[in-house]
Amino acid sequence: MEYLVVYEQSQDGWGAYIPDLPGLGVVGDTFEEVQQLITDGITFHLEALKEHGDPVPRPTARSRSEERRVGKE
Repeated sequence: MEYLVVYEQSQDGWGAYIPDLPGLGVVGDTFEEVQQLITDGITFHLEALKEHGDPVPRPTARSRSEERRVGKE
């Protein structure tokens, strides 16, 4: 399965979460650190769901980029 990961930069570092896996979110100092944390987090989260007999959510989130020009043309 392929889940959408949302990455956000803040003043203090980076964060990431997966809309289809509620409760899974990570923060770190660098983008690379957060990429590794979210990758590991997906594995642990899915394993925990299976161990507890909970359903594994199917990926439903989608993304699309929108480009807009701001200011004078």
